[in-house]
Amino acid sequence: MTVTRRPEGFDSPEGVDSTATTTTPRAATTATTATTATTATRTTAAEPAETAEAAVRGDEPLVSPVNSHNEWDPLEEIIVGRLDGATIPSDHPVVRCNIPPWAGRLQGLAAGFRYPRPLIEKAQHELDEFVALLGSLGVTVRRPDPVDHRRRYGTPDWSSRGFCNTCPRDSMLVIGDEIIETPMAWPCRYFETHSYRAVLKDYFRRGARWTAAPKPQLTDELFEPDFRTPGDGEPLRRILTEFEPVFDAADFVRAGRDLFVTPSNVTNRMGIEWLRRHLGPGYRVHEVESRCRTPMHIDTTLVPLAPGKVLVNPEYVDVDRLPEPLRSWDVLIAPEPDPIDDRLLKITSLCGRWLSMNVLMIDEKRVIAERHHTGMLRALERWGFEPIPCDLLHYAPFGGSFHCATLDIRRRGTLASYTD
Repeated sequence: MTVTRRPEGFDSPEGVDSTATTTTPRAATTATTATTATTATRTTAAEPAETAEAAVRGDEPLVSPVNSHNEWDPLEEIIVGRLDGATIPSDHPVVRCNIPPWAGRLQGLAAGFRYPRPLIEKAQHELDEFVALLGSLGVTVRRPDPVDHRRRYGTPDWSSRGFCNTCPRDSMLVIGDEIIETPMAWPCRYFETHSYRAVLKDYFRRGARWTAAPKPQLTDELFEPDFRTPGDGEPLRRILTEFEPVFDAADFVRAGRDLFVTPSNVTNRMGIEWLRRHLGPGYRVHEVESRCRTPMHIDTTLVPLAPGKVLVNPEYVDVDRLPEPLRSWDVLIAPEPDPIDDRLLKITSLCGRWLSMNVLMIDEKRVIAERHHTGMLRALERWGFEPIPCDLLHYAPFGGSFHCATLDIRRRGTLASYTD
């Protein structure tokens, strides 16, 4: 194992363009009208309904539009989340335990209300620029439907309002030609994938496999009673029991036949085991030990960037205890994140300070990274990558950055093993 140290060196606002935008390798980014924004479409000519129906009947051969095996093959198509209707998540212990204490207090008071307009406006502007950048790089962009997340829904055991559909990386996992809807632990995200159904049905009709993990009950038995986040020096513990399988897709990263996962406050070992059995013997699922006191999502902890190269958070990961398959890889130690002076952003962010690691690979060399984090940009350059600076800093109150905000649907490549 080669270790590379860090180098030296409340309603949707009026006037904000939140329409669905899609791009293709031969077309510039196109803003749709308010009417067409209600459905996720492509700027390429839509496949005629009769052609899709014929494919479903088996009259024509199907070539799946979904094909993604790792985090770095050349990117061709991606889903990007949206901010429309974003609602402050409902007050629940599994939500509070994953956000800073001061944010938790504010969240408890504001739960169920729309996000304030200033937060939406800044994030929307950056999101639009990000979508345009993807289009300029030849990537087809798909979007979910806009949703009123303030609507209350429920099961026989509980009720909740929604949250948002800003982060498709959390609710769906792409393995090869299969999209798996995940059994999420936050009640306010229970029906989040419904906003992607138009896109999912299109992919299915064109040949993709579409699976949904068992829908969890999310009753009190799943959560440790009177859970308290462990303090410094206390043994690590998580809020989830093993009552039923739950997991967020963003707790997994892919490297061909090997997947790496962190058990967290939204992913339990029963959930990991469900996925391991579902994928079968052709895949290996490895747990990564994290020292994070509020673990949620691996993409600020450990991120494979290219064959044999993995980015690691030195605060959360002991490089001497990495899973065996990664010990022959070059371990790139993430530099200290650049400080953020925006007080409102620091108070409202749902994410930790290591969001600088939440990058998106366009291919083995090119990588979209946050413009604010100059330390990470310089580190990527010194490690031989070609960073593409972009702004998405104000997306943090909605759950993430470039990796969280997207779901890569098609990358040009085949299934391989990178750890043998």
